Amino acid sequence: MISPIMKKFLLAILLLTFQISISQDVSVNNVDSPVDWVNPLMGTDSKPSLSNGNTYPVIAMPWGMNFWTPQTGKMGDGWAYTYNADKIKGFKQTHQPSPWMNDYGQFSIMPFTNSLEFTEEGRASWFTHKTEKVTPYYYSVYLADHDVTTEITPTERAAMFQFTFPKTDSAFVAIDAFDRGSYVKIDTKKQQIIGYTTRNSGGVPDNFKNYFVIEFDKPFTYNMVFDGDTLLNTVEREANHVGAVIGFKTEEGEQVHAKVASSFISYEQAFLNLKELGNDDFETIKQKGKDTWNKELSRIKVSGGTVAQTQTFYSCLYRSLLFPRKFYEIDANGDVVHYSPYNGKVHPGYMFTDTGFWDTFRSLFPFLNFMYPELNTQMQEGLANAYKESGWLPEWASPGLRNIMVGNNSASVVADAYLKNKDAYTYDIETLYEAVIHGANNAGPMTAVGRAGAEEYKDLGYVPYDIGINENAARTLEYAYDDFAIYQLAKALDRPNKEIKLYKKRSLNYKNLFDPETGLMRGKNKDGEFMKPFNPFKWGDAFTEGNSWHYSWSVFHDIQGLIDLMGGKENFTKKLDSVFTMAPVFDDSYYGGVIHEIREMQIADMGQYAHGNQPIQHMIYLYNYAGQPWKAQQWVRETMNKLYLPNPDGYCGDEDNGQTSAWYVFSALGFYPVCPATDEYVMGAPLFKKATIALQNGKTITINAPENSEENMYIQSMKMNGETYTKNYLSHTELMKGATIDINMGAKPNTNRGTTPEDAPYSLSNE
Repeated sequence: MISPIMKKFLLAILLLTFQISISQDVSVNNVDSPVDWVNPLMGTDSKPSLSNGNTYPVIAMPWGMNFWTPQTGKMGDGWAYTYNADKIKGFKQTHQPSPWMNDYGQFSIMPFTNSLEFTEEGRASWFTHKTEKVTPYYYSVYLADHDVTTEITPTERAAMFQFTFPKTDSAFVAIDAFDRGSYVKIDTKKQQIIGYTTRNSGGVPDNFKNYFVIEFDKPFTYNMVFDGDTLLNTVEREANHVGAVIGFKTEEGEQVHAKVASSFISYEQAFLNLKELGNDDFETIKQKGKDTWNKELSRIKVSGGTVAQTQTFYSCLYRSLLFPRKFYEIDANGDVVHYSPYNGKVHPGYMFTDTGFWDTFRSLFPFLNFMYPELNTQMQEGLANAYKESGWLPEWASPGLRNIMVGNNSASVVADAYLKNKDAYTYDIETLYEAVIHGANNAGPMTAVGRAGAEEYKDLGYVPYDIGINENAARTLEYAYDDFAIYQLAKALDRPNKEIKLYKKRSLNYKNLFDPETGLMRGKNKDGEFMKPFNPFKWGDAFTEGNSWHYSWSVFHDIQGLIDLMGGKENFTKKLDSVFTMAPVFDDSYYGGVIHEIREMQIADMGQYAHGNQPIQHMIYLYNYAGQPWKAQQWVRETMNKLYLPNPDGYCGDEDNGQTSAWYVFSALGFYPVCPATDEYVMGAPLFKKATIALQNGKTITINAPENSEENMYIQSMKMNGETYTKNYLSHTELMKGATIDINMGAKPNTNRGTTPEDAPYSLSNE
């Protein structure tokens, strides 16, 4: 017999379970302040062996020159903040795009009390996420060992700190300029500290410095500098690793403020950048930051999703608005200027950095062309400046040229921007075209710039497996797509017909690596024979961070041609199906161990589908080319629901500077740019019951799917501006005119819709 107390307990448990279930399924119908739905901690529960995003909480303005983050890792550790850490060592100004790229121009600020334990480990304090408040525009945390609350709110190039101290005569702040060459100077009369840091991870000229200036609103009662782990009774120091410690006498709850700014140009420019804060107090700057984020995030309003879906959407949208960062400043005359990370000089004009085109050409830059064409026009001007200053277009810039990844995907970034924005914006496309042609036909100063194996590619139509250039099949496939982007750009610029035909021909080079025996892409030797032995599950070697099953779909521009090679639509879709049904087996012998991308595929329980890395992220949408759009709808929804969550472990691999987030944003809206440098977005199905998109030209796109639900994931019918619409793609040009899209969703696939050849998206073979 159950006692009355036990009955009450069981009833309470049942009610709680019901309430949790209801809260998970509740529909969010109104989002007034989307920034409140952002979780900057999404993806921070990561480590080198397993990435759940490899992000850090970015406290910054959209595309801000400077980011801020709490620092839990050691100086120089790419994993600067990890969710499972329990101590904070400082609050770091950072420009890090990825832990694998690491940081540059970084320094940290850290309050502490009582003893003068100023070193990184000595000043570190326990904290808990329970007292941590993290938003894009504001960060706050209680430092338990020091009884100090630290708050930060940023502008694009400056920030204000607010420290709430206990009653003590030993309240300190350490400014750590980090090692590998730094300088600091204390001015007690002006209550200022100036300095520079040179710490970087490559990609900078010899004269690189990040000059910082810090102003406090309280006189110092203590001031010393440090060199390494030694305090010095002086106000100035230049050495390998220097910093400053200043102190105050404070009352209980007293707030001390610090204004901080930096510049890659000079101290004078850093003080100009400090003026971004004006005379505003902390709360005013914080509110302005919130307003700025809400302005950008509100341009896409979604409703009718669950709480988790809404949080995930706006968290991904936030990540899509950070990179590439502004690397330019505004001088005393109000002119745009930049320090060149390519030649070390100060030049007029725009500069952006911290993006890898191998990742971001796929959806991040198409997203910018869709939502922020004016900003991306400035980015194109920055690319033209990069070419003028270095002789090359960067493929991975951080802040200058970096030797990582493959491909020549700057061609895609340049072509897609011009093809979509040429009628609305003007910029130096002729210089950019010159740069693209140069990169497409020459090996660069490093293998990740220009095209490694350019001569062999031009001569043979592929980069051979046996000439000492690694990841050669991946390079060939990406070069062929990049040649397609050049072909499209050349047509738009009315280049000579011979030139246009050349790049069209080269864009078909993907066919040279198709192996009829296996039905997959395969490395090929210089003599024309396929490499042996061939294991389609072998990661790396001929491919980049993936295997043949991942890269065989990298024919973005000619899926019909790929369908033909694979023996027709039925064989093609069966091969797509098999990606999800095969076991997640792998051969890691090329790497000598399991890299994190392999592990992320293995644990996702989606067969060989490796969404945690870029090469295969478009694959799901290819069902649309073979007349089975309902399978794309199913697998896109499965991926969004299973592999994205608004939690610290919320991604299924590296977030990669907005790429993996932009995939989610596009996919949640119901379409995706499979082939940048065309006018089309390929259909999936919307995640929300309604989405309203405010375009930069003043037009609006409204997507209505009122029957949408967890079960109703399939498009039954669709209307575009009131007219029945069966195509498996949307036109960018038409969307830019504004549109109302009405979609009837259901629980069962409509296997009669989108099945004709006329419904298929663009393929070069169909021209």
